[in-house]
Amino acid sequence: MRRNGPDGLEALPHVPVAVPGAPPGCRSRLVETARLQWRLGDGGDPTDLAQRFLTAYGVDVDDLSRPGRHTADGPCGAALFLSAAAGAYAVGAPTGAPTPLPALPDLVVVVYHHGDRPHRPPSPTGWRLGDWRDSWTPDAHATAVESVRAAIARGDVYQVNLVGHAAADYTGDPRPALRRLAALPGARYGGALTGPGWALGCASPETLVATEHGRLVTRPIKGTRAATAAGRRDLLASAKERAEHIMIVDLERNDLARVARTGSVRVDELFAVRRWCDLWQAESTVSAAPADGLGLADLLRAVCPGGSVTGAPKHAALAEVAAREPVGRGAGMGALGWVGPDRLDLGLTIRTAAADAHRLHLWAGGGITWDSDPAAEVAEAAAKAAPVRALLAAG
Repeated sequence: MRRNGPDGLEALPHVPVAVPGAPPGCRSRLVETARLQWRLGDGGDPTDLAQRFLTAYGVDVDDLSRPGRHTADGPCGAALFLSAAAGAYAVGAPTGAPTPLPALPDLVVVVYHHGDRPHRPPSPTGWRLGDWRDSWTPDAHATAVESVRAAIARGDVYQVNLVGHAAADYTGDPRPALRRLAALPGARYGGALTGPGWALGCASPETLVATEHGRLVTRPIKGTRAATAAGRRDLLASAKERAEHIMIVDLERNDLARVARTGSVRVDELFAVRRWCDLWQAESTVSAAPADGLGLADLLRAVCPGGSVTGAPKHAALAEVAAREPVGRGAGMGALGWVGPDRLDLGLTIRTAAADAHRLHLWAGGGITWDSDPAAEVAEAAAKAAPVRALLAAG
């Protein structure tokens, strides 16, 4: 566990903060004042550690039903990253295979105050990305899909989200390339976070959990087609995609109900088709009033890992994930965003890449049901990764 200030790869003292959800008007003058980093094996509950750390540094998250206020000499807020493995660990579920990116902690909390002078973005320097190498072949991916279908046939699970990984060597500074991911169309949680020996960039469209107008909100995404007129019609007409989507909406309703005021959970929007890059995706909005005294730790344990990237039932799906995926999810399928005195806004780290000292890493996958076609699932994962790969390769 590490609590001291920044060093190493991320020592960029005059760079605007690019964390998803950070207030746009503050980003160019935020200064890091405290940092917590935690990894599996460090001991303790990462969600409890995050809550206590934030509260100790002036971001009170002990009762999300009663938002605080900014003060003149207090923090603007904090970045929070929680890996999928840390989320599983916090609820006693299988954490999966070892991460291919051990430099990246499983929990990062960074507190920021306002500084006196604006910062400038870094300039790209000698960036070059090598060829991507996948952790499983298309045949191995398809075999994993068939194994999940067999588990569904046995009644072990209803749905499982399978995720693949790829890595590529690079030269130069990866941080400008990772920050560019925020420019991808539909990247609601576009942004970046860095630390000693690691950096991650996100182009996610999916809200894991946020506080909006006094309510907890999650927006699960499940169902994908090419962003053409025919693709939109096919997505809206697909019984398989709608059934898969409804399963996850029900899972998210149950997750929020564990930390909500009784009777307050509702589905505000169901199966809305929205665009991310060159893909249509189906999204719903589920909301609830937070229970009195709800702290950040309890909320994170209720919603992490996100249902759209686990499956249903969640614990059984995570057991299948641990058995089928060849490497850990690292920066993918976790939580990344902003926690302020008066609001919370965390995205799900899909469409996310991360760097260690020598390689870039990327994760992509999709939900598997009994009706899934293995070849189609392999193609869908590739389609989700393609815009991220293309942008990262740009000079």
